[in-house]
Amino acid sequence: MVFEKIAAMLAEKLECEGTEIKMETEFSALGIDSLDVMELLMNLEEEFGTEIEMGENKVNTVSDLVTLIEAKLA
Repeated sequence: MVFEKIAAMLAEKLECEGTEIKMETEFSALGIDSLDVMELLMNLEEEFGTEIEMGENKVNTVSDLVTLIEAKLA
């Protein structure tokens, strides 16, 4: 569920098909910078109704972001 939501949000932002987004996709390969990741994270916080802090966690791939959010929701 988390991956699908992230893929849909990224596809909308990038105006591409959600099927192009994979777990191993790096944000840099999509042309997404750290500010875009933070914006995405804020939208996901709103979507899931929780506060998600990145702390010192590096978020470079879709998988990194999925793991971070799933840990918070658990």
